Amino acid sequence: MSKLICITNRHLVQGDFISRIADILLSSYKPDVIILREKDLSVEKYTALAEEVNFYCKKFHTKFVVHNFIETAFQLNLKAIHFPLPKLEKLTEEQKNYFNVIGASAHSPEQAVKSQNLGATYLTVSHIFETDCKKGLKPKGINLIENVKKSVNIPVYALGGINAENAPFCMQAGADGVCIMSGFMRGNISTRMI
Repeated sequence: MSKLICITNRHLVQGDFISRIADILLSSYKPDVIILREKDLSVEKYTALAEEVNFYCKKFHTKFVVHNFIETAFQLNLKAIHFPLPKLEKLTEEQKNYFNVIGASAHSPEQAVKSQNLGATYLTVSHIFETDCKKGLKPKGINLIENVKKSVNIPVYALGGINAENAPFCMQAGADGVCIMSGFMRGNISTRMI
């Protein structure tokens, strides 16, 4: 995994979602990874969308990560997946062994350690700053990054309200990179982030 991760949310996109993905991959602020986080879709619809997004990711040499839909990963022979901790806890060893990359979402150092022990190869920690995605919930701040980094020895990516102004603070706190949703989906990300 690398420094800049795009996490999708098609509900934030004005216009066609796949066109937005293509624009992101053609842009000067192209991410290193795209995580397709479309939790409200059926397995069938998610799989169809994943196939399309993965096609563009391959074309533009960008890593593609399935979010939560293990059936999709198996069906499309994709070896990178991201889980919330409760789902990661339910995986069998055989299922874990299928993947080369297993990401997990953590909201505390304790969850981070548990995720690493369960086989996670990287973590997203959130939410660091105030974000519309978590309206009314107090952000955890950059201390979360520092505390998680002290607790695990796998890459840690900051998530939640990240923008050009605050991304450097995440990196200074020890983050291995940042995850951005709104900036990518709304097309207002700054090239200064890279």
